[in-house]
Amino acid sequence: MTLSLRLSIILLALLVLGFLYLLSPILSPFFIAGVFAYLANPLVTLLGHWRIGRGMATVLVFLLVALLMFGTVMTLLPTIRAQILIAINYFQEYVGLLQTQLLPMLSQQLHLPLDNQSLGRYASKNASKLAHWASNSLRIAFVSGSGILSILMNFLLIPVLTFYLLRDWPQLLQRMEELIPRSQVALIRRLAADSDQMLMAFLRGQVLVMLALGSTYAIGLSIVGLKTAILIGLLSGLLSFVPYLGFVSGILMATLAMYMQSPHFLPLLGVWIVYGIGQMLESTVFTPLLVGDRLGLHPVLVIFAVLAGGQLFGFTGLLLALPVTAILIALLRHLYRWYLGSELYRAIPEKGE
Repeated sequence: MTLSLRLSIILLALLVLGFLYLLSPILSPFFIAGVFAYLANPLVTLLGHWRIGRGMATVLVFLLVALLMFGTVMTLLPTIRAQILIAINYFQEYVGLLQTQLLPMLSQQLHLPLDNQSLGRYASKNASKLAHWASNSLRIAFVSGSGILSILMNFLLIPVLTFYLLRDWPQLLQRMEELIPRSQVALIRRLAADSDQMLMAFLRGQVLVMLALGSTYAIGLSIVGLKTAILIGLLSGLLSFVPYLGFVSGILMATLAMYMQSPHFLPLLGVWIVYGIGQMLESTVFTPLLVGDRLGLHPVLVIFAVLAGGQLFGFTGLLLALPVTAILIALLRHLYRWYLGSELYRAIPEKGE
């Protein structure tokens, strides 16, 4: 490969990355749909081996996922509904606690008038400013890329995009392979196979870890007597796709809920023990057994990857940070082996140098 060709490839890669960065506000549904299609592709391919057409196999997979989701929702709906009502009552109690205890305490400590009458007078005095701020907030919420309208549109787009990507997955891969220089096809195929193996194992394992953690937290919180155990436990498990987010948010929610339910030390200690056991099981059992040492990254680098993904691509970056890191690790391992076999590494300096 000539130097000019290498520079052209590097320049093209930089242009593509810049293009993706500029379009990041609208790429979320496409990225998420791509992940869903990637995960479901093996099942559609398996149905294809039974002489079922690609389009019909995609429809069957969609129906299967819809039935599983419907069955899960209908099974958990009564319990979740009851626990949501309890959580709403807790929220009302939080507001009462804020008004009767926390605000007076802060007012005394900060020497500022934070009682209801003072806050009411401030609100009436600055009503126009507050109204202007509220209108701007609503406008941003409905117009911006991260607004409510955008979220609703993405929610509707993701299944449609997933269907078409999943149906045409082999053709898309074939078109991309046709663009690869013929002299590099074998190398690219080998890199893609290694990346695919690592990424699929990581994604499947991560989903299983989320389910295992959610079940552990829900069961443990139920044992210690938390009335919203299933709701908070499942939320903690779902949020664990971002390292430490599920643990931190879950222990805060569970601690506040348990404090409103029973403001004593032993119940709170039970909540902390449950989350401590969950973290221990995640690091010693769930992740090694279900994911394995696929990434091999230090926790600091994991946090950096997640924060970098969120900074560059927002919420979608948080979702895709670790999967993209898994692909990069597979590619870097090939680069590392190439470097160890290169003349640059193996060259022996001549005498006198």
